Amino acid sequence: MKRCIFLIAVLVLANFSCTDQDDDLAAVNIRVKNVSGLVFDSVLVGESTEAFTDLVPDDYSEYQEFDTAYTYAFIQITSGEEIYTLQPIDFVGETPLPFGFYTYELDVTDTGTVLLTFVID
Repeated sequence: MKRCIFLIAVLVLANFSCTDQDDDLAAVNIRVKNVSGLVFDSVLVGESTEAFTDLVPDDYSEYQEFDTAYTYAFIQITSGEEIYTLQPIDFVGETPLPFGFYTYELDVTDTGTVLLTFVID
């Protein structure tokens, strides 16, 4: 009987001590993954003034915090002398992302079009 009570106490304690990585977040955290064949010298996302830099193909950036973000965003990629831009028209009717961790997977087509795939981490 003592073993059963001890086991129950351990399980209850273990349950209350577990946390998730997005507990107590106060921002939307976004990183960029380069899924193209290009080297991204810099990537600007949304209204951020801090660029993601030096992303080789299949590389992830570190997360940056955003007050507000959506499943898509303004993206400006610099690769060598070339600049590639994804310019959304507006965010009317879009719901801002809840606090959490997300990835924008970015590709550039042969014609220079930027493709964004949104991923929930």
